Amino acid sequence: MTSLRVRYQTVEFGTTDIHVRTLRNNQEFSDDDGVAEKLGISSATWPLFGIVWPSGEVLAHLMVNQQVNGRRILEVGCGIALSSIVLNHRSADITATDYHPETERFLNENTALNNDRDIPFIRTGWADKETGLGKFDLIIGSDLLYERGHAELLSGFIDQHANPQCEVILVDPGRGHHAHFSKKMVDLGYSHSQSRPDNTGYLEKPFPKGQILRYRRQARISPS
Repeated sequence: MTSLRVRYQTVEFGTTDIHVRTLRNNQEFSDDDGVAEKLGISSATWPLFGIVWPSGEVLAHLMVNQQVNGRRILEVGCGIALSSIVLNHRSADITATDYHPETERFLNENTALNNDRDIPFIRTGWADKETGLGKFDLIIGSDLLYERGHAELLSGFIDQHANPQCEVILVDPGRGHHAHFSKKMVDLGYSHSQSRPDNTGYLEKPFPKGQILRYRRQARISPS
């Protein structure tokens, strides 16, 4: 594999430091064996998994105080998986998934950097019918809706892996597709609310269009 330039950084969450190894920038690329190309990942999109993006940092800050006891949690399209690493550091039951073939290697290296146990990971796509992931009580993700067509794929994938009672939390930077996604989720039986992040002073740049999208489905109680 062509040598990749990486960087090591520490992200602060109050008194907790999380250490991550990421790509040096979004121009890095290495696909000598053509694995990513065969999966339909172009050289332009290849590096996107390996950066800490603003939406991912916002989601990770939300996860610092998220109720996790007794909940099985899934991060969808995890990329560098900062939220999963934070949750894992809190001893939460977290599983991560992404389509990119290099995600798992970076994830394992980053959990080791923080002296934590490995995070269960499955490489899968949103159109896959059988993933082996199972069902979850909380599903999270950040900056997932790049294209309008992603709304249907992502909503279907989430519903496929949601328990009858499930909460979904996504952070969207405002690419213009979350309204279409929310309609799909409501059609699937989820309630929907959204809000602006309370404080994003930890980000390097303003997050003017960012939204926290929340969806919830309650288990139906059969009449006695």
